[in-house]
Amino acid sequence: MKDARTEQDTKESILKYNLIAANPFTPVYDTFGTPGPGVTNTENDPFIPEVWANESIAILVENLVAANLVHRDFENLIARFGDVINTRKPAEFTANRKTDYEDVTIQTPEATNVQVKLDQHYHVSFMIKDGEDSVAFKDLVGEYLEPAVIAIAQAVDKVILGQHAQFTTTNANVAGKLGLLSSSTAKDYILDTRKVLNDLKCPMTGRRFIVGSDAETSILKADDFTSAEKVGDSGTALREASIGFKLGFDFFMDQNMSEYTNTDTGTADDVDGAVPAGTTSLNMTDGSVVTVGDMITIAGDMTPQRIVTVSTNAITISPGLRYAVEDAAVITVYDSGLIDQDQTTLADGGTASVAGYRLGWHKGIVLDSIKTAPDVNVGQQIFISESASLSAAGNTYTIISVDSTGSATATVQLDRPLEAAVPDNAIVSLYPSGNYNFAFNRNAIAFVSRPLAMPRAGTGALAATVSYEGIGLRVCITYDGTRQGHLVTVDLLCGVKVLDKQYGAVMYG
Repeated sequence: MKDARTEQDTKESILKYNLIAANPFTPVYDTFGTPGPGVTNTENDPFIPEVWANESIAILVENLVAANLVHRDFENLIARFGDVINTRKPAEFTANRKTDYEDVTIQTPEATNVQVKLDQHYHVSFMIKDGEDSVAFKDLVGEYLEPAVIAIAQAVDKVILGQHAQFTTTNANVAGKLGLLSSSTAKDYILDTRKVLNDLKCPMTGRRFIVGSDAETSILKADDFTSAEKVGDSGTALREASIGFKLGFDFFMDQNMSEYTNTDTGTADDVDGAVPAGTTSLNMTDGSVVTVGDMITIAGDMTPQRIVTVSTNAITISPGLRYAVEDAAVITVYDSGLIDQDQTTLADGGTASVAGYRLGWHKGIVLDSIKTAPDVNVGQQIFISESASLSAAGNTYTIISVDSTGSATATVQLDRPLEAAVPDNAIVSLYPSGNYNFAFNRNAIAFVSRPLAMPRAGTGALAATVSYEGIGLRVCITYDGTRQGHLVTVDLLCGVKVLDKQYGAVMYG
């Protein structure tokens, strides 16, 4: 995607040492001819950090989906990991009546201050060996830089989309039914999601809807979204396989939206007695097949429910039934796991007497007591209890990567650092199979980015920072004499936080 500026405009901007290219979507290596003063032609010297930074931000912006749709906050102020940034949730006003003879009512906008910690520092480092550095810059872009920056873009997308899990903790923010999205139900589910946002008083304008690949396919199979007669777009939706703007939403398909199968199921059971909507307690035929922390779905409701207590055959669940269920309705059980961290030395900040992971832990989390580790999925939501015996208090996260698996263990990365310390053997609830899609206004979530510091002069490091439309990126190049090559690191410092749950809803499918 290119703007109306010419290639010559872009060339002149770069040669004037503007780190933000006039057209960030034009490959930098295509705009170089005769180098300007003090700038070496990239065909001969590929290690100009400003050029790498420029090309990096162009690739990043092109490959981001979610980050381009949420609230962004950027200032060109150097920051470091752990810094707290104050951003603001937009103010609300009230319309007042008046006559021709009355003064207007002057309102003082009270935008809510929201603190966002810069606790997401993503980087990709790679080595360009001696001999390879004679390769033209455009070849290095395709072989090294583009895959590296796309990896960062994918990580940022997963982190932002992972925030949707925080909107599943109450039935006020959800619609649809897990496992039941199809061409025949798609329109109803989307309209139900629209109603959820309407009831939450979410602004009618600027609504976005991010769906996964499976969900998009189901929606596109519905005539209401592709039939030229019903849509009135002369067949564009059908030709381009694009949902576009429908039912008050701009639709986007993102492969990082949560869709997965959790086959780590326990023994199925059924409901003992009909239960009305809104209920948080019910009886099972055999309560021995579940434990505190297990997740269940009940036929007729198909909402992820976490088991909070078990007493013989009586259970309490959260967030509670959205729909009434019949007697003998099938209960599908998804077994819970546990936190596996009995070595306090691995959990920075821990003590000799308390094992587990500290508040703010941002690296891998080890889970155990999982029936089959491959059933822990990227995009899967998990509820981590703050206790090894109760499942009432805790936080909901999304798995953004599965680093390693064993016979009954898995090491996972979460969408954000831990919001509370968790002990060894704390209960981990694993969400059920299905599609989780996110409808929102941009002010539902904030993406905050700040530039990183430049290396000190005299260290031998070449570096540059670049920013574009609320995103800051740094490229640092050093020479490694032992490995005989240039080490290139591309990194990004950011923070992500839910701003307002009134502005988002999850559609189960």
